[in-house]
Amino acid sequence: MNDVHLPIGGMHNVENAVVAIAVTQLLGIDATAVKQALTQFKGIRRRFEYVLKNENIVYIDDYAHHPEELAALIKSAKHLFPGRKCVVVFQPHLFTRTRDLADGFAHSLDMADEAILLDIYPARELQIEGVTSKLISDKMNGPVTILSKEGLLEYVKAAPLKLFITAGAGDIDKLVPTIKDILEHK
Repeated sequence: MNDVHLPIGGMHNVENAVVAIAVTQLLGIDATAVKQALTQFKGIRRRFEYVLKNENIVYIDDYAHHPEELAALIKSAKHLFPGRKCVVVFQPHLFTRTRDLADGFAHSLDMADEAILLDIYPARELQIEGVTSKLISDKMNGPVTILSKEGLLEYVKAAPLKLFITAGAGDIDKLVPTIKDILEHK
């Protein structure tokens, strides 16, 4: 099948589309219908979701909460928007996951031009002594800042953002409408 257009970003989405196309071909589904369906596919909420996308700012929100997901997200965003400074805000999810995967999170977040960490979203866990977002930041080589949610909103107001990503499985998504509003009115 040639000339397929997928209107969403992320290599993982391209790979998923290729598999879906292969299945439709095995099932004998009309190629024109498949192409049409793919051009209209808007993606899934919080999976490489474009919150804003214009000539001034690209703002992507993603549920990524594992180092491999973060790496795929950052790599795809930087590939699609080369030359733009990539700022990633990550809210770690769970104390145990942060403790166990801190090295991986640090490695993935170092792919960004700048990283901002929020406090860990505990979900169903009690705090573990010594396990904070600083555990990740201490392992990073690139620029990283730990901010409160309020601090993040102040940062967004002041920073010249071109490629901005929020990621995590906690409650970071509740900030998305406010961040979008700030960015639209800069």
